Parts: sequence; C-alpha cells; structure tokens
Amino acid sequence: MGPMKILSCAFALLSLMIGPGCEASDAPDAGQAPAPNMKTLTVVMQGDRAHTFQIEVADDNQERARGLMFRRKMASDQGMLFDFGAERQVSMWMKNTYIPLDMLFIRADGVIVTIAENTEPHSLKLIHSRVPVLAVLELNGGTAARVGIKKGDRINHPLFKTQK
Repeated sequence: MGPMKILSCAFALLSLMIGPGCEASDAPDAGQAPAPNMKTLTVVMQGDRAHTFQIEVADDNQERARGLMFRRKMASDQGMLFDFGAERQVSMWMKNTYIPLDMLFIRADGVIVTIAENTEPHSLKLIHSRVPVLAVLELNGGTAARVGIKKGDRINHPLFKTQK
C-alpha cells in the first residue's frame, strides 16, 4: 500500500472514529483556542522579506489526523505545521474543518513547493502535495496572498534542513 493510500485510510479511519453524527459541539475542544504550546516559524520570502507565525506542531498520527478540525477560528498569524517525519507525497482534506485554510506543502530543505489557497471547509476533496514533502503548514485562508507567500519561498524552523 502506497503512502498516499495509507494517509487516506488514516483519515477515513478517523472519520469513522468520530462518527457521522458528531457535530462541532460534541468535540471536546470545539471552537476553543489552541493549546499554549505554540512555537515560532518564519516564512522568508523573495526580496528578503519575512513573516513570523505562531504555530502548533502536529507530529504524531493522532495530532495529524485531527489537525484543525472543529476549530471555528484561528488568530491571523497562527497556524499548524504537520510533520510527516520523512518526505513523501501527502493528501489532506477539510472534513470537519470550519475555516478555509491555505496549505503550504514544504520539502525537507524548507522550500515551499505547492500552495493550495482558500481550501473549502467540510470538503472531502483530497488536496495533494503533487511531489514528496516533509511537512504542510496550514494557515487561515487568504494568508498566503495577504502576506505574499509564493512557491519557492523558504520556511525557517528547526524541522527543516537549512542550506548554506
């Protein structure tokens, strides 16, 4: 079974565990602010411009499967970084996600290779990395355009290998 199929199966299993009748109010942290364990991540853009975000890191299967599901809002400069542990093609979806998101797909060297902007809340449509990536950064929908983030920009965070 390939990595994309495994990830799709994991998301399908999560939806079965949550159950079709589960509403946001049934979730333990429905609409709640993120945990206080925020980390700093900086996007370095062309022209040496940079923008810093406060992020949560999802680095285990349970955290990656839940992601930003059931959240009703997120501060404008917050996000979630999904660490997949190794480069591979990944697919994400928006099931039980209430806010539109920008998804930035990032290689191990920290370079953004794919951007899915303003993804549709509650959609089951798969959003693919198209190429192997180490991580995905989810931000509020419209943030990439607002800040000027583009493919080829670089993420500065300890997860990514820096090039000299």
